[in-house]
Amino acid sequence: MFYGFEQFFSRLNNERMKGKSIRPLSFAKGMPEAFILFKTEPSHEREVYLSLLDDEFVVEVHALYGEFDLLTHVSAQDSQTLTNLLLSKFRQIPGVKETRTLIAV
Repeated sequence: MFYGFEQFFSRLNNERMKGKSIRPLSFAKGMPEAFILFKTEPSHEREVYLSLLDDEFVVEVHALYGEFDLLTHVSAQDSQTLTNLLLSKFRQIPGVKETRTLIAV
């Protein structure tokens, strides 16, 4: 069965999140938080989406319409871990063309 973009990611997210609890925002705990916008290579949205969902520091992932393809909310135990995630891990995912990071304060 063919699904539109929105239905595909909604169904995929629901299937992947069964039995998982959504981690609460940790701003109050003083943990570094960031929102990362991803541009992907054409037709690589799904692979990047799945890679991000499997990461332990990813709180949530959303598919987008517009200039960027995905929005990810990440939380780390310290600033150094967050920096390493941004520079070494997420930008190295196959299919990621560009990222833009917004650090929450």
